[in-house]
Order: sequence, then C-alpha cells, then structure tokens
Amino acid sequence: MAAVAQCVRGALRPRLPLLSVALRTSPRLLCAATQQKNTGQNLEEDQSQSQNEHKVEPSSAEKLLAEEKAKLEEQLKEVTEKYKRALADAENVRQRSQKLVEEAKLYGIQSFCKDLLEVADILEKATESVPKEEIKDENPHLKSLYEGLVMTEMQIQKVFKKHGLLRLNPVGAKFDPYEHEALFHTAAEGREPGTIALVSKIGYKLHGRTLRPALVGVVKDA
Repeated sequence: MAAVAQCVRGALRPRLPLLSVALRTSPRLLCAATQQKNTGQNLEEDQSQSQNEHKVEPSSAEKLLAEEKAKLEEQLKEVTEKYKRALADAENVRQRSQKLVEEAKLYGIQSFCKDLLEVADILEKATESVPKEEIKDENPHLKSLYEGLVMTEMQIQKVFKKHGLLRLNPVGAKFDPYEHEALFHTAAEGREPGTIALVSKIGYKLHGRTLRPALVGVVKDA
C-alpha cells in the first residue's frame, strides 16, 4: 500500500487539484495508467529500434548487391575481351587460310613450270646453234626445221606468260641477288660496276616470285 500511495503522490503533483481528488479515490487506476504509459513508451522505443534495424538491413543488402554487380561486370568484361580476342584469332586464321589457298592456286604449277623450263632451254639452244647463213631457200629442210623450232619456242613462251611465268634476261640491269645469281665478275669498259654484263642462262619469275634466278656475269670495279 505504501508503494501505491507513493505512486499516487508522484502522479498527483503536476495535476490539477480536482484530478488529484479524483485519483485519491482510485489509486489503482492511476498506477495502471502510468504503467500503460510506460508500456506505450517502451513499445514506441521498440518500434523505433526495429525500424532502425530494418533501415540498416537494406543498406547491407544494397552493399552485397553492389559487390555482386561489380563482380558480374568484371566477369562480363573478361568474357567480352576473350570473345574479341577469339574473333581476332579466327579472322587471322581465315585470312592466312585464304592466302594459302590463293598461293596454292598461283604456285601450284611451280614444279611443273620448272620441268618445262628445261624444254624451253633446249629449244633456245637449238635455235641459237643453227647458223643464220645456212637458213636459205637452198636448204629447205633446215629452214623448215629452224622455223618450226622458233614457232615452238614462241608458243611455249605464250603459254608461260598466260600462266604468269615470265623471262628474266637482265643484260645491263643492276644486279639483284633475289633475281640473279652471279657466276663471275668481269671488267667491261663503259659499264657501271655492279651491273650485269652477260647472261649465261635465262631466269624466270612466276607471279612475281623468282622461280629460277638468271645466271649472270657482273661488271666489277676497275
């Protein structure tokens, strides 16, 4: 009862005299109201704390989502780079393959052409070995044979040209180690050193690539 009285006195101090009188008759009601007030304050504090916790939780979730987003973006970047490199590698392979196919088409007859060059050399030597003064109407058989050899040589050169095979007869040209093979050096008046003075054997190029270098004699320094 002493505690109830003390509770009543504490509640009555700030109140009006009339309310004080009323509460004297119902001290138990006053304590109950005070307890309800305290309980309400506690509930408000609990709700506020709960709201604060809820506010903290979304921030943590957002942080996790941001980290996951950064990881996914980094993985996407890596995959994109790998994809670009794979495309570049595939394009390089395609270009190399296409180049190999084109070269195979151009130079696939290289071995065959080399064999035919020997035939062209023989025809050239045959025509050069016939004395020009003997080619007369009085020698119709020799004349016919010579003309046939010349026509055959001309025709084979046309066939060579059709397939990209061209002669190299570089008399007077500057010596080029990629197209010529020096057999000897010789002195030649009135000619620039390093130029070709004599062609011992005709060379050939197939589509710009040296198939057989010309065998030459090069002018040496005086």
